[in-house]
Amino acid sequence: MRRTLLCLLPLVAACSSPAEQAEQTAASASSVPESASGTTAEPLDTARPAVVNAQADTLKVVRKRHTFSAPATPDVFTLALRGPNLLSSEATFTITTASGQVIFREELTAPDLEAALVYEMKDATATQAEREAYVRRRMDEFFAEKNFQRPAIPAAATYQPDLADQAAWTDLRRRPDALGFHYLVGKEDHRVIAWSPLRKQVVRVQ
Repeated sequence: MRRTLLCLLPLVAACSSPAEQAEQTAASASSVPESASGTTAEPLDTARPAVVNAQADTLKVVRKRHTFSAPATPDVFTLALRGPNLLSSEATFTITTASGQVIFREELTAPDLEAALVYEMKDATATQAEREAYVRRRMDEFFAEKNFQRPAIPAAATYQPDLADQAAWTDLRRRPDALGFHYLVGKEDHRVIAWSPLRKQVVRVQ
């Protein structure tokens, strides 16, 4: 009798309806093996990004709030230096409005900040400590009040086609209240940027 029942089992399975077979297949596919501790093992997630601290390589950050793109609402000027060390790093210069919109971004390098040290050196070479101290000082003084000047374009200035379009430049020149921000890159690259009401963006005027 027992042998007869065992022989009938394949026939029962074969006679199952398609819906019943689908349910049995789904139940088998949804089962997850358990770990040795008896808890359900979590499936591997190879697409999950590694946990990284975005600020881990930040060496120094300086910020200054100053009116620039809007007369009544100051923007935030930020210079953030990131890298393995002060002399092998990159600095990101950004200007952000009060609403959080970044209206200017420029990437500088540690050599861009360090190059002008040559004008202050008393010896042929500078020590690593002197070089690092100079980079820190350049950053601390980057947004000094003396670097914000009006007008953005002096009346005696001449138009330079490679810096800004002429319409924006001419419009700024006619605005004595336009504010320009001056900063040095390298040894002799003196740059001036200003907010162009005509173009609704930051333009370089020198």
